[in-house]
Amino acid sequence: MKPILSRRAFLHNSSFATLAFICTGHAANAVGSFLDSKPNSKIKGVQIGAITYSWRSMPGSVDQLLQYCVDCNISAIELMGDAVEDYAGKPTNPVKFIPGQPRQLNDEQKAQMAQYQKDVAAWRASVGMEKFEALRKQYQKAGVSIYAFKPNALNPNNTDAEIEYALKAAKALGAASVTVELPTKPEHSQRLGKLAEKHKVYIGYHAHTQATDTAWDLALSQSPYNSMNLDCGHYIAAGGINTKDSLLALIEDKQDRITSMHIKDRKSKVNGGANMVWGNGDTPLKEILNLLKEKKYKIPATIELEYDIPTGSDAVKETKICFEYAKKLLEA
Repeated sequence: MKPILSRRAFLHNSSFATLAFICTGHAANAVGSFLDSKPNSKIKGVQIGAITYSWRSMPGSVDQLLQYCVDCNISAIELMGDAVEDYAGKPTNPVKFIPGQPRQLNDEQKAQMAQYQKDVAAWRASVGMEKFEALRKQYQKAGVSIYAFKPNALNPNNTDAEIEYALKAAKALGAASVTVELPTKPEHSQRLGKLAEKHKVYIGYHAHTQATDTAWDLALSQSPYNSMNLDCGHYIAAGGINTKDSLLALIEDKQDRITSMHIKDRKSKVNGGANMVWGNGDTPLKEILNLLKEKKYKIPATIELEYDIPTGSDAVKETKICFEYAKKLLEA
């Protein structure tokens, strides 16, 4: 195994250039055909983005998601997989779920779901990339780049063909990485890292409150294409030895292995761990953003809206409020 310094040098000098290019905002220069002005959420050199999961409470076609970006002044995103896969022709799920309701399936529905999963796997293994490339161009024309892609195709039960599809789709979308939950079994991160090396697309592993300073170490050691999708809010909510100072130190130590991070404001474990309106939790938002600014780290800071939306507002309005809060911190 090569020493960690050589891996870091490799990441810093080669493929991370792709991510840096995305963060410069030069990927889109044309005026959108139906948009009056292009968004710009790169503030003082820091690319503020959003994960489209933030708008899960709203209609979510690819055109609607793009409009939300413009409405929020967000110029770069982590794109969830459902909307783009629907746009690209993924088979329709025969079992309809009601949002917020328990998913209790009868025997017939279980059989339908099993067949549906096979149909989706077959579709992913054979679909062309033309729709994904067209979507990248549509978004870039409007001033929005896609730096990460999160399809539900990277899990242990997915085939190698599905995983390779996800990596090819990410590349077609212009993304430097795909994101997935940090595996509990090391053989899966080994498998993902090997396939990622083949396609030269990073796997950004996301952790919740199991996050520690060493939680990613094994995955990072397995492949130079295994990376971190660091959720700063979850890290703080875990409590214990996870503190403001340890979080900032982790970012500095791993900055060349972090392909993107999630930004939210959560209370620490001792304070209940709740998601809060920004400025009311324990996540050191100001220190995180200013660290990115001062050190010139090319790590997209991704707004993930998870606090309860106030009465009379909506997810787009609240995402815009989060962006304006981050902008104010960076410009102070």
